Amino acid sequence: MSQGDITRPLNRILIAASLGLGIYLTLSSLSGSLGFPLDDAWIHQTYARNLWQTGQWEYVPGVVSAGSTSPLWTILLAIGYALRLPYLLWAYLLGGAALFLLAVGGMRLWEMLWPERATLSWVVGVVLALTWQLLYAAASGMETPLFTALCLNLAASYGHWRRDPIPNPQTPLWLGLFSGLLILTRPDGVLLLLLLVIGIALRPQPGGERLRVLLVWAAMAALTVVPYFAFNMASAGTLWPNTFYAKQAEYAELLTVPLPQRFFQLLFFSLGGPETGWRGISGAHLLLLPGLITITWKGIRSDWRQRRLLYTLPLLWAAGHVLLYALRLPVTYQRGRYLWPALPVWIIYGLAGWHLILQAAPLQQTSRLIRQAIVLIFILMLLIFLILGGVAYQEDVAFIEGEMVQIAHWLQQNSQPHDLIAAHDIGAIGYFAPRPILDLAGLISPEVVPYLSKPEALADYVRQSEAAYLVTAPGWPYPALTAGQQPLYITNYSWTVEQGFNNMAIYKLEK
Repeated sequence: MSQGDITRPLNRILIAASLGLGIYLTLSSLSGSLGFPLDDAWIHQTYARNLWQTGQWEYVPGVVSAGSTSPLWTILLAIGYALRLPYLLWAYLLGGAALFLLAVGGMRLWEMLWPERATLSWVVGVVLALTWQLLYAAASGMETPLFTALCLNLAASYGHWRRDPIPNPQTPLWLGLFSGLLILTRPDGVLLLLLLVIGIALRPQPGGERLRVLLVWAAMAALTVVPYFAFNMASAGTLWPNTFYAKQAEYAELLTVPLPQRFFQLLFFSLGGPETGWRGISGAHLLLLPGLITITWKGIRSDWRQRRLLYTLPLLWAAGHVLLYALRLPVTYQRGRYLWPALPVWIIYGLAGWHLILQAAPLQQTSRLIRQAIVLIFILMLLIFLILGGVAYQEDVAFIEGEMVQIAHWLQQNSQPHDLIAAHDIGAIGYFAPRPILDLAGLISPEVVPYLSKPEALADYVRQSEAAYLVTAPGWPYPALTAGQQPLYITNYSWTVEQGFNNMAIYKLEK
């Protein structure tokens, strides 16, 4: 393959990703200002800025914290501060680069699974780069596209090693290194690592060689993640970061719904179905479901006959990712962002299945017209959802700016540096108004976690903490703390009221 043959598909992906990101950022700027659509993005920025300024892993200056679920993303963001680049620009560049790597990973996975269709891999890359959820993630300042890119490229590298009759002895070393980086991006990556271990163990080779490969892989992964685990144990007494436990405690009541119901609801939503119910569509990739079912069945049969984990490994990882959230955090809020890493697998396999179905159709004029209509409908729906996703991104950025960032600016101007702030959403506050924080979601205040399902106990804890101010978020009024009090400040952001929620407000707490 010539250099031009390699470069052209990559150029197409780069153009698609750049255009998509350009549309999203333009829509956001038209609403008043650029920013992030999730308050959590400001948490990453706060950790990254403090890391550069102090050399310490801390959220509140002077207090070491194990609240970051993505230390690798934090380090990458900190590089922007070291280079003195505008933090928004650097976050968007990192997100765009991660989206590009994600699309390339999708191409590599396609070429590994179906080498006879390698010439179509650029289509997969372009579709991934224009999928609205992945574009939203790339412009969100979050680690999601990097995590997904690492997963896809790990699966592709494993597959190439598995298929190679004379495997490269260096591959397990690199698989181990990037496995460790995956955990440093999100703890959810542990599921893919377990599948890789099973896949390595199933490869037909002498027992001694199999053990050597596993040891090399495990040693490189441990070399990467052991310092992270050691830091968490030393600073918080837990293996995983505070956020891992706090989120589960906060939404524990959702676990009362039967597991099969939780799983199928999340699975259908990740496949492009509606957030609730069984009617509607949330993404163009739901149209790929017939192809996904077709190619999945074919892949399972092939792997079963050959006693291997090749076609089924990405599918098991994607379904397992959804199952993991159904087990511990069955939420669909914030556009279903926790489920987005599974989307590329559904899209890649769905496209492969539809290609198989259309190839099997008779070569008649009517059949050709039907094939063209199917392709055009999918392209049209992909572009429609790209715009709809851009509007959703615009609204979410405006909401964070109009509520969280506005509150943070008020605190920065009207509170004292030593004042303790009790708040549920701490991202923008931590970045724009560095103050001691009592995190009512427990992300950086692990002592709060036992009270998350006990409003009265939480209120008592806040009173005893001597917090100077209470920041309430939409849907979190804290009546036990605010009854009979008038807020010092309300954002009065109109969109929040139109959605039926309370504006964010600040209350003065009596000591």
